[in-house]
Amino acid sequence: MENRITDLEIRLAHQEVALEEMNNALLAQNKLITKLQDELQRLQQQLQEINTAGAVNQGEEPPPPHY
Repeated sequence: MENRITDLEIRLAHQEVALEEMNNALLAQNKLITKLQDELQRLQQQLQEINTAGAVNQGEEPPPPHY
């Protein structure tokens, strides 16, 4: 009976370490996802600004001769 309790305590200790490692990995991934979402939002805004500026410039040009 004593050996079984010792084995369970050892397993519990290993599981606690594994859980802590997984928690740290999850926190790191969450931080990375937040950073990537911010970057994506910034790039989408830049793209929208470029498209808006391009639409204004295209409207000022006359159509090509084949129209």
